[in-house]
Order: sequence, then C-alpha cells, then structure tokens
Amino acid sequence: MKKILLLICMFVLIFSGCGKSAESEKNKKNHHSKEEKEEAFYTTPLTGLKTNKKPDQRAIAVVINNHVKARPQTGLDKADIIYEVSAEGKLTRFLAIFQSEHPEQVGPVRSARDYLIDLAKGYDSIFIAHGYSPEAKEMLRRGEIDQINGIQHDGTLFKRDSSRKAPHNSYISFDKVEQGSNEKGYVLDQPPSELYFLKKEQLETLSGKKAESFRVSYSNHPEFQSKYQYIPEKNVYERFSGEEKTIDRESKMPLELSNIFIVETNHQIIDEEGRLDIDLTQGGEGFLFQKGVMNKVEWSNVNGRILPYLDGKPAGLVPGKTWIHIIPSSHGLNEAVMFDN
Repeated sequence: MKKILLLICMFVLIFSGCGKSAESEKNKKNHHSKEEKEEAFYTTPLTGLKTNKKPDQRAIAVVINNHVKARPQTGLDKADIIYEVSAEGKLTRFLAIFQSEHPEQVGPVRSARDYLIDLAKGYDSIFIAHGYSPEAKEMLRRGEIDQINGIQHDGTLFKRDSSRKAPHNSYISFDKVEQGSNEKGYVLDQPPSELYFLKKEQLETLSGKKAESFRVSYSNHPEFQSKYQYIPEKNVYERFSGEEKTIDRESKMPLELSNIFIVETNHQIIDEEGRLDIDLTQGGEGFLFQKGVMNKVEWSNVNGRILPYLDGKPAGLVPGKTWIHIIPSSHGLNEAVMFDN
C-alpha cells in the first residue's frame, strides 16, 4: 500500500510540473507574440516602411552639389526624400532629407538658397549647407531654421576631400552633424509628422499610364537630363544622370526610388548672377510615377511640403524613398518629361 501511495504521489508531481511547464511555455509565446505585434506597429514617417524601433530622430536636410564634378555623390542612397531644384546657370541642386537612415558622411555639400530653406522647414529639419545666397544668408541670420553652415565650420565640422576641387569637395559626417547640433543646443529627438502612404489593398489596385522608362529634362544639356528605369522585381525606379547610373560614391549602391514626383512652378531670375526666385506656394500640375505607372496629379504646398493630390484628395505615396523634381513652368511638364515606352 505504501508503494502504491508513493507511485501515485510521483505521478501527481510529474504531471503537475508538466502542466506548469506547458503553461509557462504558453505564457512565453503569448508574451513574444505581443512584443512582435508592438514592434510591427511602427513605421518610419517619411518612407512608410516598417521598423522595430519607434522613430525618434529629427529630420536632417542637406544641400547636395549636382555639378558633373561632384558626381557620384555620397549618402544620397540613404535619403528618405530628395528634392531636385534649379540653380543658376541651368544647373540643378539637391536637398536630401534624412530621417530613417543616416549615412556615415554626406556630400559634396553646397550653398543654401532661400527656396531650399523653405523646403527644409516643411520637415522641421536641421539645415546643412556650405555657403549661401544673400537671401538665404538673411534667413539664416534671422534664425528661421536650425542650421549648420560650412562657412563657419570649414575644417572643423566640415572636411575637404583632397581628390576633388572646391566648391565640389566639402563633406560632413553625421557624427559631426550631431556634435554641431549638440553644441548649438538643437533638439535631435523630434521626428517629423508622417506622410500619407498607400495601404496594401490600394497598392494592389494602383493603376495609371504605363511608364517603365522616362526622362526628365531641365535644359538641353545631356548631363542634366535624368532618366528613370523601373525594376519590376523590386517595385522601384533606378535613376541615371545622362546615361550614368546614380550610385553612392563609397558603397556603389544605386538609388532605389518608390515615388518620382514631378511638379512645375514659376521661376524668375532675380540678379546678375542668375539666382532664382521659385514660387513654391501656388500649386499646379504634376506627374506621379509609382510601380511602373504614371498619373497626372495636382500639387499643393501643405505646411511647407510639396504633396500630390488626385481628384482633390491626397494621392498616397508607395512606401519607400521619394524623388521630387521642381521644374520651371516655362519649360512645361509635357516638354520636360519624355516617355521611352
């Protein structure tokens, strides 16, 4: 009888332990499942892509040189949004806005223009440039935007690349951006508000005019004509300047863009140097290229951001990186954009 009672007790203990173990495993799985759901909740505000970490970085806007002697540039492949805007002499200049990713360094950094400052303000960015026009200098002097400029920090926060000649050789690392921002007391942990991105079901039904290959021209100079080629297996466009693919100087990685947004607006020459006044507030017509198709849209300036609208409603972006061309209305969308197919 004692042996029977002992065996019964052993069985009770074993099964009790198994039950607790099973319960523990169940609790662990539920806990991990809850964590995974929480992690999947986050998206980056300017790309709409999923992230495991709550976005907490402020946007950094950098003026990038697009002269032939400045190519290939460094860091463009990490930018969430890139504006391409006319500068004097029929050249273009980039404003690259970084939030979800930070390259080790970026450049060549070029001088500020008032309209580039206005675009950077739309994302509450810290504004990085090397030099300025008279109008931009006055805006920076008034403190219209938190900024770090190479004129005051050449050789300290900014460095020169000896393999290139000025003004095509100024670079800044994001460690130096952080250092300069901390020295100036700028807030670094306030992300911009989110853009509007298409949901899964909207992406599946996206339609428009077939546009897998097209060109955008600012002038008749072939070096300042951009070409885009759609890569169906990735749902992105690759960019070319002339016939040369736009890649990162260090990594050799190509830019992969989910949205190409082209808008026209009034440009006016304002001085003997050929500097421009560009109207960023009037709104007007635009083309939006996504997933190998194009739609004709309207654009509006919403709190400093150039955004697409379709039939009076916001036209959602495809999650990923966005390139925005701002072209002179005198040139016209139909003349500036040429379809290869």
